[in-house]
Amino acid sequence: MSDTDHGRTPGPPTSSRRQFLLGGAVAGIGAAAAIGAGYAISTSGGPEPTPVADVPRELNGTATIPFYGTHQAGIASAPAAHGLFVGLDLAEDVDRTRLRQMMRLLSDDASRLTQGVPALADTEAELAATPARLTVTFGFGPEFVRRADGDAPNWLRPLPAFSIDKLRDEFSHGDLLIQVSGDEPMSVAHAARMLLKDTRAFATVRWTQTGFRRAFGSASDGTAMRNLFGQVDETVNPQPGTADFDQLVWVADGWLTGGTGLVLRRIHMNLDTWDELDRPGRELSVGRNLTNGAPFTGTNERDEPDFDAKDALGFPVIPEFSHMRRARSEGEGERIFRRSFNYDDAPDPGEVSNSGLIFVSYQADIDRQFIPIQRRLDELDLLNQWTTPIGSAIFAIPPGCQEGGYIGDTLLS
Repeated sequence: MSDTDHGRTPGPPTSSRRQFLLGGAVAGIGAAAAIGAGYAISTSGGPEPTPVADVPRELNGTATIPFYGTHQAGIASAPAAHGLFVGLDLAEDVDRTRLRQMMRLLSDDASRLTQGVPALADTEAELAATPARLTVTFGFGPEFVRRADGDAPNWLRPLPAFSIDKLRDEFSHGDLLIQVSGDEPMSVAHAARMLLKDTRAFATVRWTQTGFRRAFGSASDGTAMRNLFGQVDETVNPQPGTADFDQLVWVADGWLTGGTGLVLRRIHMNLDTWDELDRPGRELSVGRNLTNGAPFTGTNERDEPDFDAKDALGFPVIPEFSHMRRARSEGEGERIFRRSFNYDDAPDPGEVSNSGLIFVSYQADIDRQFIPIQRRLDELDLLNQWTTPIGSAIFAIPPGCQEGGYIGDTLLS
């Protein structure tokens, strides 16, 4: 989001008395109009397209990620292009014994499918042949843990109500989560179908959500995804494999040792009204340049922002209402690991789009890490003008298992 590609020095839009007036607009009315007033629309540009003949053709259809291990796959592994999330409600007669039976069955089939091997009694075995880094991750809701006679962590409960929420039951809550991710949508769909066949005697589907990120091979490894507002997403994330990541993500005690907590929020993005906002206004709403994601006080995406920097008039260079300022905390413990997906569903009659973000975060303690961040965003985040959370669910993600075991055996064995 740097302006270097346009022949200008990187930095925030020109400061003026209007930035001061923006604060009043955010608290009251006319945010979209106020933020756009007086700012010139930047010209768009970009690199010359690469000839098709010069694009390398690499295949990853047979690439696999191990199912067994200390942690479940699909969390710390490199993000996949496609994600499918299914929330299920347990049948009334499912007790601890039947939970164990279900998780043995699910784990066995997941261990096969993720390695390119058909599930037992798979009638479409050929569809399992290209796993393309397929992963399956399971999560337990509060009711699952209660029926398992387990000790639920304090944070395993619905999130508190936030003023910006307009939650819908068809996208919220659930007793069991099945998360399927991979680079080949056919394999993702097939794996989900096989696993849901396993659950038919134990649970019913409450909701299904599908999303996408960058397609495999469309960008180099480590390139941040963009959401449908065009903004770079997930820039500030702990890095898997580091002590910092381990401390923030993995639970360190009880049956959840080696597991984590998952927050799933379905966030509708009003692209139609977002289109009415000029480019400088879009950048001010997040505090980063759209071109490369650099903060207003830096030149590169991963430069550390200077929230104390002031412009010539004494106003903060990164506005108080910007998303990045509201999401950042001075407390090191108030951080999360984000791994989200865009969604783009069929619009309602008369509408142009029905799009948004399947926001997914992993953290060892939802109360300590996620909720303080969400409260700050709820209180003052300019992006709230164009985003509405319409779904919310939390799950305890148990640790991985060893070969011969099953996901959840630390709780159910």
